[in-house]
Amino acid sequence: MRAQFVLSEIGVGLRRNLTMTFAVVVSVALSLALFGGSLLMSDQVNTMKGYWYDKVNVSIFLCNKGDAESDPNCAKGAVTEDQKKTILADLKKMPIVDSVTYESQDDAYKHYKEQFGNSPLAASLTPDQMQESYRIKLKSPEKYLVIATAFNGRDGVQSVQDQKGILDNLFTLLGYLNWAARLVMLVMLSVALLLIVNTVRVSAFSRRRETGIMRLVGASGFYIQAPFIMEAAVAGVIGGTIACAFLVLGQYFVIDHGVALADKLQLINFVGWDAVLTKLPLILAASFLMPALAAFFALRKYLKV
Repeated sequence: MRAQFVLSEIGVGLRRNLTMTFAVVVSVALSLALFGGSLLMSDQVNTMKGYWYDKVNVSIFLCNKGDAESDPNCAKGAVTEDQKKTILADLKKMPIVDSVTYESQDDAYKHYKEQFGNSPLAASLTPDQMQESYRIKLKSPEKYLVIATAFNGRDGVQSVQDQKGILDNLFTLLGYLNWAARLVMLVMLSVALLLIVNTVRVSAFSRRRETGIMRLVGASGFYIQAPFIMEAAVAGVIGGTIACAFLVLGQYFVIDHGVALADKLQLINFVGWDAVLTKLPLILAASFLMPALAAFFALRKYLKV
């Protein structure tokens, strides 16, 4: 097969169906940009899980004088020094505990003022209203229930709270958003495939006389199909290249520079360029194979060669 003939036919097909080719390029670009974005979102969620779960603390809040009057868990009164020593000793004996930090009422009041000093409630609080607590770093954050079972209901313990539960709700929401992006991506991919099939069929119909002559002179099926398949693949690769550009520009202008979310939201450990660059070959491969296969199967039925 002469490469010059295939290339010339690709150019003819793209020019004849310029509007539909443009629609294919746009739909492929958007669908694959969403595809790459959903992959990066999955990486981002996994990165955030590893980052935040490593910082998860379990907090054992101790009863104060105010709790003794209002909380049934503290009906026996505020925590005593002996109870605090017993709780600390039991925590240090547990093999799942990595470290224990004690936070006094004064420390809790100071931290609260630092975080919520501008709120109306902060002006009315006093240190004796704050709760003492033990902040426990676990070797395995998923073992929270071991701590909760061992200390909930103990004398002097008001409650046991796990920060992982709050993070789980956040990651569940991010997971739903990721699935929503994947659903939109599937819709866009379906639209792109339909456009590719229609574009190939229109191109084949407009050149039916040439293909008929080629069939009569004994040209092979692949020789007849190749220009149409490559035409779809070229349009797909253009769309895939645009999708890659979207991801690169998004990482550069949204995360690193411009909007600079990485600087403004330092509590979030954003994925880096390595995650973005590893997705680009996958997007380009998909942009070539998806249109080529769609055109191949469409032509088998339409041209019957």
